[in-house]
Amino acid sequence: MLALDLPADLERRLDALARRTGLSASEHVREALREHLDNLDDIELAERRLGALRRGESGTTSLDALIARYGLED
Repeated sequence: MLALDLPADLERRLDALARRTGLSASEHVREALREHLDNLDDIELAERRLGALRRGESGTTSLDALIARYGLED
C-alpha cells in the first residue's frame, strides 16, 4: 500500500478526471504510474543499447535489411 500526499491542484484534476471517466482516481494513478515506469524502462534499455553501440559491442541493421528479413516488402 502506498499513500500519496498530492498537491491540491493535482488532486482536483485527478478527481475531475475520475468523475468524467467513471474510473477511480486510484485506477488513473495506477495506469499513469505503470506507463511512467514502462517509459523509464524503455529509456534505460535505449541508453544501454546506445552505450553498447558506442563501445563497438553492438551493431546496427538498416530498415531495408529488416524489411527483407521479415518479408515486409510491399
